[in-house]
Amino acid sequence: MSKLVPPHGGKGLVCCLLEGAEREAELKKAAGLKKVEITAQEKGDLIMMGIGGFSPLSGFMTKADWKSVCENMTMADGTFWPVPIVSAVSEEDAADIKEGDEITLQRNGEIYATMKVSEKFAMSEDEKKWESEMCYKGAGEDSQGDFMAVALKDHPGVQMVMARKPICLAGTVKVLSEGEYPTKYKGIYLRPAETRKIFDEKGWANVAALQLRNPMHRSHEYLCKIAVEVCDGVIIHSLIGNLKPGDIPAEVRVKCIDTLVKGYFVEANVVQGGYPLDMRYAGPREGLLHATFRQNYGVNRMIIGRDHAGVGDFYGMFEAQEIFDRIPYQGEECPDPGKKLLCEPLKIDWTFYCYKCDGMASLRTCPHDKADRVVLSGTKLRKALSEGAEVPDHFGREEVLVLLRAYYEGLTEKVEIKMQKAASGSTM
Repeated sequence: MSKLVPPHGGKGLVCCLLEGAEREAELKKAAGLKKVEITAQEKGDLIMMGIGGFSPLSGFMTKADWKSVCENMTMADGTFWPVPIVSAVSEEDAADIKEGDEITLQRNGEIYATMKVSEKFAMSEDEKKWESEMCYKGAGEDSQGDFMAVALKDHPGVQMVMARKPICLAGTVKVLSEGEYPTKYKGIYLRPAETRKIFDEKGWANVAALQLRNPMHRSHEYLCKIAVEVCDGVIIHSLIGNLKPGDIPAEVRVKCIDTLVKGYFVEANVVQGGYPLDMRYAGPREGLLHATFRQNYGVNRMIIGRDHAGVGDFYGMFEAQEIFDRIPYQGEECPDPGKKLLCEPLKIDWTFYCYKCDGMASLRTCPHDKADRVVLSGTKLRKALSEGAEVPDHFGREEVLVLLRAYYEGLTEKVEIKMQKAASGSTM
């Protein structure tokens, strides 16, 4: 019997992906249905519903679910969920769709799912602003004052919310494609059932996850090694969906992780995997989402470090840790334990290389001055590499830096990397 944490929601893995003859029949039916073009974010959300990563979701949210998630971090039935998962269409497309209709969801000519529409509801500009403030506004400097004015200019997550089409469609889905992920990221892209099988075969009960969207530097390595010491094993779980301009693509990050794991870890204690979502850059709320779907992958400890899933200076340094202390059912009885988030945070302080300690350390272990420390961050590393600047000693492993330098040398267009306080270490 598995010793792993159960999937979120109390219903086991809820997988909406059809395969074999059932998929072929649904694809044939889909060809004759009204076709709606979906966004890259909706594509990732669909695939996660398909493979069980978003259990217990079996479709896009109703307006009651959307409102409750924004306001209370639970769906209308009380199940914990931290960010809205919605699908939207233009008014023109919505005019041809009635509640009860079946439609086809496609992107760039590929059919990803069919959907039985249970509800059609408008989403006003004011409601999208309200969602942005509830889910994306933080305690950081950029969130103070006129949040929406700053966010519309500098926050990619809020920009995606405000660009959403005006009519939302709720309903259950039948997923028909996992896109390019099974072939492009063969061996890295893993379904929750597959990671659970791997962990079970290793006999693991306590599994930690490291969320990764940046190249893996010494701080990431140190976080992983802390987790390996206190858990049975770690999954280094990379986002392989879309990022913002200037971020390093997944295939480069995967090579870097592979190099680091082979050279500096006991491989039996580490699993590398990838998941098909786009970043939302929702800071603390996205940290909660990362823990929620990691529970479905069999993970019960989510590594949460400095400025997790942040962007700019919208969030406090450790706001993504603090939010776990304020979520529903925290420290109280939950009438249905399946509705509670069971994946707990592994909270780790600011980490860095200290010359006087002669090794990696954190604010909890190092008594020395800031001048003795090499402040590490993915943004700082990307900025140095993109500008051809020298990377400070002890920032990353040389084998990894060789791969990253080769990537940057091959770029024909460079994106300016802004250095926020979270990355510079100025608030340490």
